Amino acid sequence: MPVTTPAAPEAVSSPDTAMPQDFGALLRQDPEIAGVLLAEAGRQANTLQLIAAENFTSPAVLAALGSPLANKYAEGYPGARHHGGCEQADEAERIAVRRAMALFGAEHANVQPHSGSSAVLAAYAALLRPGDTVLAMGLPYGGHLTHGAPGNFSGRWFEFVGYGVDPDSGLIDYAQVRALARARSPKAIVCGSISYPRHPDYERFRDIADEVGAYLIADAAHPMGLIAGGAAPSPVPYADVVCATTHKVLRGPRGGMILCGVELAERIDRAVFPFTQGGAQMHTVAAKAVAFGEAETPAFALYAHQVVAHARVLAAGLEAEGFDITTDGTDTHIVVADPGPLGVDGRTARERLVAAGMVLDTCALPYGDARGIRLGTAAVTTQGMDEADMARIAVLFGAAVRDDDPERLRTEVRELAERNPPYPG
Repeated sequence: MPVTTPAAPEAVSSPDTAMPQDFGALLRQDPEIAGVLLAEAGRQANTLQLIAAENFTSPAVLAALGSPLANKYAEGYPGARHHGGCEQADEAERIAVRRAMALFGAEHANVQPHSGSSAVLAAYAALLRPGDTVLAMGLPYGGHLTHGAPGNFSGRWFEFVGYGVDPDSGLIDYAQVRALARARSPKAIVCGSISYPRHPDYERFRDIADEVGAYLIADAAHPMGLIAGGAAPSPVPYADVVCATTHKVLRGPRGGMILCGVELAERIDRAVFPFTQGGAQMHTVAAKAVAFGEAETPAFALYAHQVVAHARVLAAGLEAEGFDITTDGTDTHIVVADPGPLGVDGRTARERLVAAGMVLDTCALPYGDARGIRLGTAAVTTQGMDEADMARIAVLFGAAVRDDDPERLRTEVRELAERNPPYPG
């Protein structure tokens, strides 16, 4: 069905106009690794980055990542470190915490988790004990590895019960969530997904959690940047703990963070350090602070709304090309599409798209063994692409999956990418 797309604001350019790094010293010292990094920079500049979990950081974020704080060991928290010489590390972390709390309206923030999975591990460690029952979105419907995958710590240490989606609409089946919660009395309920393109109803999850006496944990790794920009509802007023990444739409360094109320602050902090992690990566913490500062600006709010508008245009274009679109559209940066109507499965579609220079993921499709494709609009929006570009990308998708001339498509994709470089200059 057609998707109504709101009017889009003017295009937003990439964060800066300079190349992010000077490779001169590295070229002289270690040309082998320098060659790898330069080749990766070329790959990113000459192909379309449509993986929903990826984005381009600003040169300022990259500068913080390569700063002298990379040399500093700083186990503990500001004012209570296990090492000397942490005065500037303390200040960087205080700034990051202050900015995160202000950006998301949280009473407490822990910015030390090394990743989103590390943040979820710490949240579980703070609130649960091995063997506790946890209700989370089932992996076939878009649940993350930390939501009970057998090979992950979550599936080994806790008893996970999976909820799903309505088979017709593809939307979360809240009646099933409530029924499972009543039947299994979980210690915690997790809301969040890696491939659900709609907003969770956090208030509804809160009501269900309160009814059965469960903690509510929001795994907001994907929408956190949209939340920062006012383009998605926030789980902070409803969840006991919010776990997130600082990359993806938020456009910061790869890492994690945890938000909570003051009553759980000490438990969360102790679960991060010393229980699940050692020394914080202070250069990454400083880079998180830079990203939080960037996300406070009107330009970032404009960017976040554009990301959603672009995803809706892309979803509509893919539907016109013959793909089935999960939930008939998207509220976020994520589009999940089934290439089955075009006669191929998700893995074959991905291979053909990669051959044409369009990089993306496969993902599970609800109710069936087939895999679809998951793509996101965060990175291409950072590059300054507009709605016309999204419509063109959808046409290129259809041609690539139908196995049209890959070399011609590769050339057109490269030209589109080169017109919108991630780091112009």
